[in-house]
Amino acid sequence: MGVVVLSLVTLMAIFADILAPQGPEFIDLESVRQPPGNGHFLGTDDVGRDVWARVAFGARTSMVVGVGAVAVALSIGITVGLISGFLGKWADTILMRITDGFMSVPSLILIIIFIAIVGPSLTNVILVIALATWPTSARVVRGQVLALREQEFITAAKVIGVRTPAILKNHILPNLLGPLSVVATFGIAGAILTEAGLSFLGLGVRPPISSWGQMVNLAQQSQILLAEPWIYVPSGVMIVVTVLAVNFIGDGLRKAVDPKSVR
Repeated sequence: MGVVVLSLVTLMAIFADILAPQGPEFIDLESVRQPPGNGHFLGTDDVGRDVWARVAFGARTSMVVGVGAVAVALSIGITVGLISGFLGKWADTILMRITDGFMSVPSLILIIIFIAIVGPSLTNVILVIALATWPTSARVVRGQVLALREQEFITAAKVIGVRTPAILKNHILPNLLGPLSVVATFGIAGAILTEAGLSFLGLGVRPPISSWGQMVNLAQQSQILLAEPWIYVPSGVMIVVTVLAVNFIGDGLRKAVDPKSVR
């Protein structure tokens, strides 16, 4: 079910231009704050923008942020974890102290500080979330590498003269795919929530890019919160459904790769 729901959200993001040809920033001054109907499937917001279009294009923003932030975070985390776990000694000490330093600061506070320095934009949000979350994957990779490097097949590869880069690429990395797939799925869910939270606070993506968090932000107005729920409820539901779907996938992957889990 998680795969089905996430696939539908992904298709919505890919084909947003077809599903909502008017676009998220098209303003219809004659249809301001209109409830669902009259040519607007989910109604219009406080300035006459189509809510359905903003939800569809908001899916694109959320998926780009989720996948992009996790890709960057995994790239950093895998590199740090491989070097730290396989080389050990001074490299392990230095890299793990840096990792501990990042982990000692709450990620949301770190993200807000970075955003305040570099400014809000889609690219900056992706990079900032990645910089705040890479220590998780680094720790996972390091722990797996510490266990793998003592295995007999790694010792045999060293004995016959296989170079370290080849050992990491051909023998270590393939054995990390299971744990990293779990980290990646939960990371995507966390990135989507973080982006929505930043946009809600006004620190996320900027118009004309549409975001679910921007739509929920409108609920701070008492008139919209109490009398016009169609403006913010669809985006809130999409956030909940998408994050739950990703978490269900991650939980399924965790049970699949963990031989000690109860099936």
